[in-house]
Amino acid sequence: MKKIQSILILALALTAGSCNSDKKTSGESTTDAATTTGGQETVKDDVSQKDIVKIAAGSKDHSTLVAALQQADYVKVLANAGPFTVFAPTNAAFDKLPAGTVDGLMKDDKKADLINILEYHVAVGVYKQESMQDGQKINMVNLDNITLSVKDGKLMVNGTANVVATIPASNGIIYVIDAVLLPPAKQ
Repeated sequence: MKKIQSILILALALTAGSCNSDKKTSGESTTDAATTTGGQETVKDDVSQKDIVKIAAGSKDHSTLVAALQQADYVKVLANAGPFTVFAPTNAAFDKLPAGTVDGLMKDDKKADLINILEYHVAVGVYKQESMQDGQKINMVNLDNITLSVKDGKLMVNGTANVVATIPASNGIIYVIDAVLLPPAKQ
């Protein structure tokens, strides 16, 4: 009987030792992978709802916006938990700007101007269309306000940009707009 108990104790000890050893190894590799691969923008998840950046990156109509976010080092910011409300101009909206405007803003020496414009398209919090009112002002990340117009169920921003689509995201909401919002000149 003592022999059987000794064998069982030895078997349990070996099993426990190998489990601890496996946990240590897999824990180390998980930690190493997490510290070397990046933040939330690098998470691969094909099941959950996509964040704002992943939605924009997957849209052929928002490649100019995505390039601007990359130039401004803003991808990580909009991939975070938020919540954010983003007014996302289409490529066609950027095309309406005077010739050379987008190319000029994509230069390193114009990064501050680009960031100001991008931040004028983002609000902290989720503003749902059914709660928006005609004349409502929303403070944007660059600390300037936009003004909403709601007429016959159609939403317009600053009297120049029409909301053409609404897309929910895991970290907020995207309103696709047909014009680029330009912040008011600083006084």
